[in-house]
Amino acid sequence: MQKQTGKSGGTGGGTPAKRGRPFGSTTGGGAAAAAAAAAVVDPGASAALVGPSLQVLSALSDQNNKRIVLALQSGLKSEILWALNALTVLSFKEKDDQRRDTTPLAKVSGLLDALLQVIDEWRDISMPKDHMKPPRVRTLGANTTLSGFGQENMEKVYSDTATTSNNDQSKPEDSSVTKKRAASFWFDEDGLFNNDDEGRAERQQCAIAASNIIRNFSFMPENEIIMVQHRHCLETIFHCLEDQNREDDELITNMVETLVNLAPVLDLRIFSSSKPSFIKMTEKGAVHAIMGMLSSSVKPWHCAAAELIGRLIINPDNEPFLLPVIPQIYKRLVDLLSVPAYDAQAAAVSALYNVAEVNMDCRLKLASERWAVDRLLKIVKTPHPMPEVCRKTSMILESLVSEPQNRMHLLVHENTFAEILTSEGKYSDTFARILYELTARPSNKVTSGQAIWGNIN
Repeated sequence: MQKQTGKSGGTGGGTPAKRGRPFGSTTGGGAAAAAAAAAVVDPGASAALVGPSLQVLSALSDQNNKRIVLALQSGLKSEILWALNALTVLSFKEKDDQRRDTTPLAKVSGLLDALLQVIDEWRDISMPKDHMKPPRVRTLGANTTLSGFGQENMEKVYSDTATTSNNDQSKPEDSSVTKKRAASFWFDEDGLFNNDDEGRAERQQCAIAASNIIRNFSFMPENEIIMVQHRHCLETIFHCLEDQNREDDELITNMVETLVNLAPVLDLRIFSSSKPSFIKMTEKGAVHAIMGMLSSSVKPWHCAAAELIGRLIINPDNEPFLLPVIPQIYKRLVDLLSVPAYDAQAAAVSALYNVAEVNMDCRLKLASERWAVDRLLKIVKTPHPMPEVCRKTSMILESLVSEPQNRMHLLVHENTFAEILTSEGKYSDTFARILYELTARPSNKVTSGQAIWGNIN
């Protein structure tokens, strides 16, 4: 048993830093966490410990691995809710948490597929009716009261005590039937999801809980390789991002955070690999979904998308898929630099820092982008509350000025560079190198070139 705090964070150590839930995302995890804790709480524990402490049975995951997977596949509400509550607790881990009972995906065979099944079932019924296949015509048992196949005789009624003959039906006053109910009562069982609005809402909540568990799993380094090599998992995530205007906000937030955590080891070429595909997705479609999140007006989404692009482009294998949309990426990231929110500025600077290191063409386009240099300088002059953001901003400017074609764009800011050099001591070395590139080296080249031209004349 370990006492938990209210903060969320990623894993420590030498692995890439994980990001938590973006500021401003929809909440609702408090009630789920409370329900999850109640589901697995030790009944023999002291009442004084229940509350701020999170108590987990140490052998819960080992003893119930197979049951959890089967419960998710059962389709029964009570079983699915029990499994989701248990997994919510078992997948939760703080940044400095030393708990040994967090459950990685590697320990439970078929768990990721079972969680994806919960999400897929919700997405299948959430699609518009125009996009759904027409119902299959069933003829077997069409003349019976219940065919066993579905909806053919739902308008008919029958007795739960006896079945009357045709002669008896003509004499209702003599009928021994005392109670008649619609055939739809078969779908009113407590263990099944209804097909009405209430049942849809319940399936939606289960899908959100499953996406939250997948997000929690993505914080564990031992799960990264399993998840990025699972094509069905990535296809489901990217398809959810494509449907950002129709899906639940919490589901989208969980999915984009999962991608950000997996981005350092994510290879988009998996969508053209020989792995079996459950939902058709291509590399171009994945990039299009990311660009849709980047252009979103929801701050947690476009901040996460900016960070996702910055992490994806580090992998040379992902670079060919992102380069065609680099001009749109620059424009949006430069727009985010002007947003008053500090976290949006930090996400944009982090992405630009990695994008500017990709190749020379990226640096040329960024320097020629309108207002880009002005907004980068503003972040350093303000300065940004996070020193790391200011450091990366100054390094972006140094990377831009290293290209000879960019010097004409940056010479107009020479006085600003000198002002920052004299007023800001932390980044004086960086801006001293920038001024040297702008003034000393170009002038020497121009002087030598003029001398050579004069000798020729």
